[in-house]
Amino acid sequence: MISGPSLPFTPALEQQLRAWLAEDIGRGDVSAPALAAPRGSARWIARQAGVLCGGVLAARLFALLDPAVEVRLPVADGEPVQPDQAVLQLEGEAAALVAGERTALNLAMRLSGIATATAALVAELDGTGVGLADTRKTTPGLRVLEKYAVRCGGGINHRLGLDDAAMLKENHLAWAGGVAPAVAAVRAQAPWPARLIVEAETEAEAAAAVRAGADGVLLDGFSAEQLGELVPRLRALARGVGVVLEASGVSPERLRAYAASGVDLISTSAPVTRSPWLDLSMRFALPMA
Repeated sequence: MISGPSLPFTPALEQQLRAWLAEDIGRGDVSAPALAAPRGSARWIARQAGVLCGGVLAARLFALLDPAVEVRLPVADGEPVQPDQAVLQLEGEAAALVAGERTALNLAMRLSGIATATAALVAELDGTGVGLADTRKTTPGLRVLEKYAVRCGGGINHRLGLDDAAMLKENHLAWAGGVAPAVAAVRAQAPWPARLIVEAETEAEAAAAVRAGADGVLLDGFSAEQLGELVPRLRALARGVGVVLEASGVSPERLRAYAASGVDLISTSAPVTRSPWLDLSMRFALPMA
């Protein structure tokens, strides 16, 4: 697994964090008068085994509420956790700790669930040399964080958005009149560093994509057995030219069979779309002296 991937705190992400805090706090925490002690401490506890993701995000959220809050991260994002393990420690104004609790925990539990699910699939591919990539099936507003969670689980990010790379799908090919004219049209206008991927649902489309000079071919909906026969033919057709062959629409329980076909990547939306949250709990201690 990848331990502690970096999360860029861009202005857009900072704005989102502030908006999420404002959504929960609104005009102010009505329960705050019950906090007799001005200061307190708290720690996050993992309630189940998994992979942590969101510690650095929580630290930033609490800093936005109160820069004086001290956050310690004994477990880095991307590291495994066990039940009852302390994964984050806080000390500061009690009002800030309580106000940030729900937003920070919700994000961390969601992201840790994705990282945990990703890590399980990556473990299935261990030793095969095949990478596990995510997709653009992400929650609007959470894409950067969900893709960060995939990296924390040891996965690889596919394109972040439509401007990262060209991917020609069924509609592109139909409207352009085939693979070759679609590839030619994009090559004529796309910036030279942009990669071009063709999604193929038939062997004929895959072969046409290789002949047209696509950088990658996404083989969608093929069985592992079909790929085992198709991939060598596509490699021979490429004649040593580097083309990335990617399997998509796979059965997660048969990852090793797909990997044995000779593809370079397997992409799946499952960690983002099907993963349960990892259960984390925030426990408050008596006020600090």
